[in-house]
Amino acid sequence: IMNNFTSTSSFLLLEFSDMRELQILSFFVFLALYLTALIGNLLIVTVVAVDSHLHTPMYYFLFNLAMSDIGSISVMVPKAMAMSLKNDRSITYAGCVAQVFFHVFFATSGFSVLTIMAHDRYVAICHPLHYERIMHKGACLQMVAIGLIGSLIYTILHTGGTFGNTFCSNIVNQFFCEIPQLIKLSCSGISIMETGFLILAFSLALGYLIVIIRSYVQIFVVVLRIPSSQGQKKALSTCKKALSTCLPHLTVVSMLVFCGLFAYAKPPTGTSSKLDLAFAVVYTILPPMLNPFVYSMRNKEIKTALWKLLDFFLFASFSCCMG
Repeated sequence: IMNNFTSTSSFLLLEFSDMRELQILSFFVFLALYLTALIGNLLIVTVVAVDSHLHTPMYYFLFNLAMSDIGSISVMVPKAMAMSLKNDRSITYAGCVAQVFFHVFFATSGFSVLTIMAHDRYVAICHPLHYERIMHKGACLQMVAIGLIGSLIYTILHTGGTFGNTFCSNIVNQFFCEIPQLIKLSCSGISIMETGFLILAFSLALGYLIVIIRSYVQIFVVVLRIPSSQGQKKALSTCKKALSTCLPHLTVVSMLVFCGLFAYAKPPTGTSSKLDLAFAVVYTILPPMLNPFVYSMRNKEIKTALWKLLDFFLFASFSCCMG
């Protein structure tokens, strides 16, 4: 008979290896991934904030996406690094609650921003004459605010539903406090309320994905319908340019959705799986790391702003040395 662990002060997370050499290796791998994601997203946040030419809806959404990505990857990766470095896989009960709360919040808010970005591109290409009227500053702030408020409400309910369970073990078969793995520890299994939250999560994720795909399909249809031979050449050029960002966008979003669905929709079992670990790494770490390259580093305006920022720092450093 399993003991009741509801009052436990800590959980035990999954180690990547019990060999000290591999633990050190995993620390440096996580450090490299974390720094790549952190630096890339911080650069986006900085250039959008300081360059007045980037104070437009598109870059405002990129700014919010970068902030969500910074928060998302900072929730679990530093803890995983500390766990490997110190060879200590324990996490406090409060720390586990915080991981679940902020992971769900940043993931949900980031996904809502991705959906808004797809809508923004749809309006810009399909209704260019009405773009400023539709995507004005107030509308952009309102859309992001609604996404954040909705994400916060959902996060509070989902976190409360998860930790409202009675736990019969404190061993989490994942490198962070993942909701499906915590549900496996419940003495009563998955509750009706938690089932409802999971169904809602699937519905939201698939709904966001459908909106994104629908927006891009409409974009390509409008672009390819541009008349005249000259217009067709322009259409093909525009379509090619759009594909360079749209396909990576859809790839990252699809990877996030389907890896997340694997983690949440897979029937609960008592045994841990290496696939659980691999898919968790994919949907929690890769999107925040790839987003700066997919959405920003391929953008000429962002590149120009980055070079201007670099020139400014170089000039400031040179002036300081000369002084």
